[in-house]
Amino acid sequence: MDIDSVSVTCITIVEWINSQGTTTKKVTYRSATSRLVRDSIRQVLIEIKPEKSAGATIKLHLHDYIVFNRFMAEGKASIKFKAENCTVFFSNAPASQLMNFLKTMFIKLSNKDNNKPFKNPLREKIMSNKGNCVEDISPATTAEVLRAKQKVAVSRATVTTPSPTNIRKRKLDNDTGNTSITPKIPRAKKLFTHHATGEITPEQQNVLDYVLKGYSIFFTGSAGTGKSYLLKKIISALPPDVTMATASTGVAACHIGGITLHQFAGIGLGTGTMERCKQMVSKSAAGTIWRKIKHLIIDEISMVDGDFFDKIEAIARFIRNSDKPFGGIQLILCGDFFQLPPVAKKDEKVKFCFQSDTWSKCINMNFELKTVYRQKDLKFVNILNKLRIGQATDEITEILRNTAKQKIESEGILATRLCSHVNEANEINESQLEKLPGALKVYNAQDSDQSMTKSLDQQLPVPGKLVLKVGAQVMLLKNLNINAGLVNGARGVVIKFEEDLPVIHFRTAGNYKAKMEKWSIKTAQGAIIYRKQLPLKLAWAFSIHKSQGLTLDCVEMSLARVFDAGQAYVALSRAQSLQTLRVLDFDSNQVWANKHVLDFYKRFRRQLEQMEIIPLGKKPKFGRLL
Repeated sequence: MDIDSVSVTCITIVEWINSQGTTTKKVTYRSATSRLVRDSIRQVLIEIKPEKSAGATIKLHLHDYIVFNRFMAEGKASIKFKAENCTVFFSNAPASQLMNFLKTMFIKLSNKDNNKPFKNPLREKIMSNKGNCVEDISPATTAEVLRAKQKVAVSRATVTTPSPTNIRKRKLDNDTGNTSITPKIPRAKKLFTHHATGEITPEQQNVLDYVLKGYSIFFTGSAGTGKSYLLKKIISALPPDVTMATASTGVAACHIGGITLHQFAGIGLGTGTMERCKQMVSKSAAGTIWRKIKHLIIDEISMVDGDFFDKIEAIARFIRNSDKPFGGIQLILCGDFFQLPPVAKKDEKVKFCFQSDTWSKCINMNFELKTVYRQKDLKFVNILNKLRIGQATDEITEILRNTAKQKIESEGILATRLCSHVNEANEINESQLEKLPGALKVYNAQDSDQSMTKSLDQQLPVPGKLVLKVGAQVMLLKNLNINAGLVNGARGVVIKFEEDLPVIHFRTAGNYKAKMEKWSIKTAQGAIIYRKQLPLKLAWAFSIHKSQGLTLDCVEMSLARVFDAGQAYVALSRAQSLQTLRVLDFDSNQVWANKHVLDFYKRFRRQLEQMEIIPLGKKPKFGRLL
C-alpha cells in the first residue's frame, strides 16, 4: 500500500477557537505526519502524528469542513473544521505530497456514502469490536477519480447556474427545435503529444527515490530525455522552505521556478579572493539563506565553472561552520556536459565542474536518463547520439546534407534559423520585421517592480518590448494547452489583429488569439516579482544558447560559425524530427566533443555498470563514484 500518497509530512499547527474568535488552544509541531484514515465504522479522519513522539496524536473527523488551498503550490494549505471550531495549518510541505493528500481527500469524500457508517449491522458490530483501531485509506483509483469528476459536474449544474455542458446541449436543442435528450458527443481525440506529459517513468522514479533518501546526486542524459521534467518533480517533492532551486543561466532558472546560482551564492561573479567572498556572504542576506537550506538544486551544471563550484563549496562550509562537503547540504545536480560548456574568457582554458577539486567529494550517486522523448524517430535519435560524442560518420554527413533540399515551410510559417551568436539572431529578426508592410503593434510588458526590469530581461524568455506586424514569424514561449499543441517552442505566424491583440496561426494548433500571460521569478531573498506580456517572441531567428530546452517543429541552421564543443549537437537536437529540419552546408568538422568530457563519461558509465552488476542481497557501498 502506498501510504505516502495519502499522507503529508510538514510543519503543522492545530488551533482551536471559541465562539468569540479567541484562541483557546494551539499546538505547533515542527514536523508531523497527517494521514487519511478510517475509524472502526468507516468514517474518514485526519490523523496528525508528531515526529519523534513529541506530543499527542490528534484525530479530526472530516465532515463540515473548508479547505483553503490557494498557496498549495508553495507547500501551504489549511483545513477549517467548523463543528470543532478548529483549523489545521500546513506549511513547508513538499508541494506534490500536499497536492496528492488534498486531492485524495476530495476524491474519497466526494462519494456521499463514503463517509457514512456501515449499513450492515453484523459487519458494523464486528468492526466496532476493534475499538479505536484505524486503517489507512488506499490511494484513489481511476474509477474513483472519474466518479469525483462526474459529481463535480453535476453539482455545478443548478437551476440558476447550469453547467457548461448543459448550456451547450440546451442551445443545440433550441436551435434544432428538438426537445429530446441530446446524443452523447464522443470525446475529442488528443491532438498533440508532449514529452513532458504523463506519469514519471521507472528510471526517473529511481532518481527521485535516491533524492528522497538524502543522497547528493548528479543525473545526466542526452537532449530530450526529460531532465527538466524530472527536476521539477524533485523540487515539488522537497520541503520548499529549505530547498533552493538554482541554475547556471537565468532562462534555465525561470524554467524550474528558481534563481541563478550566482544570485543565490552571494559572491557576485566569484572573481574576488576567498577572504573577500567570505566577507560578502557574511554581511548579506545570502548568509542567512546558506545556513537555512538543506537541499541545493543546480540545473545546467555543464555551464558552471569548476573554480566557481570549488569556491561556493568552501563558502558553504565556512558559513555553516561544518567540515562536511558543501557544509552538509544535499546536492541535486542536473545537466549534460556534452552540451554547452562554461563561458570562458578569450584564451582561457575551460574548467568543468567535474574537474573541480570538490566534485568527487560532494557527489554520492550518479544516474543517466537514457529514454529520449523529444524525437520519436529511432534513426534520428541514433544520429543525435553519435553527434553528441563528436562522431559524424559519412552516412550521417550525407543524411544531414540531404536535409538542405527539404521544404519544411507550410501554411505561411517559415523555418526558424538557429544562430551561433545572439547578435546575429537579433539582426535577422529586426531586418525581417522591417521588410513587412503594414503598421507596427507595440506591446510593453507590465513588470511588478520597475527596478527589477533588467533582472527580468535577463532571466525570462519573454521580451520587455514586443513589436509585431501581420506576417511576423513568432514562437510561443509558454505551455498553454499541451494536448492542443500550444506548447513552448510552437511556431506560428501573425495573421491579423483582433481587439488590438494578435491572432496567431500555429503549425500544431491552428489559430489562437494571444492574451497576456504571467511569468514570475524569485529573488535571492525569496520575494516574487513578475512580468505580464504576450507569450510570444520573434522567430525568424534564435540563438543556440537561448534554444536550450526548446523543442522546435520547423528549424533551419547553418553551423559554419559554431565555436564551442557541443554547440552543433545542441542546435540539431532541438529539431523534433529529420523531416522538420534543414541544415545548410553541413560539414563533419562542425561537430566535436571536448576530450575531457569524453573521458569523464567513460569513467561515469564504467562506474554505472559496476553499480548495476552488484549481486542482489548485498548492500552497495555508496560514496565516491568517479
